[in-house]
Amino acid sequence: MHDQRLAGVAKSGPHNPGMRKTYPLHMEGRHPDRVLDAIKHDVRKYLKRERRRPLPAEVDFWDFQCKFGLDAQAALPVHLSEVIPSIDAAAKAQATQVYVEIITSHGKRKPRPVLPEDASLPMDDNKNDLPE
Repeated sequence: MHDQRLAGVAKSGPHNPGMRKTYPLHMEGRHPDRVLDAIKHDVRKYLKRERRRPLPAEVDFWDFQCKFGLDAQAALPVHLSEVIPSIDAAAKAQATQVYVEIITSHGKRKPRPVLPEDASLPMDDNKNDLPE
């Protein structure tokens, strides 16, 4: 039996880690603000669950490639921090549904470049920048 409280239709398989869902923004018998809250909760819950997964040995962090649109064909890449504001903007524009895709990938930090000693800022001992 289909659970009426579930707000999205999953399109992800067990071999492809990621979330691909189309969420309806209007459901019969539910206030639109509560539907919007349920969608945002589902996205945040997915991110929290993915970040809890143990990291492989050569990986520093979990990275996320996100797409957002009114449907799967019109989805465009967005930054992770823009997913929730995009959902709010679509709801404000009276959209009937939104498509959210979040794919988990491995992230590796790049070391900061080491500056040579002579490239550091010169210090002038004679000049005192302190107020007198």
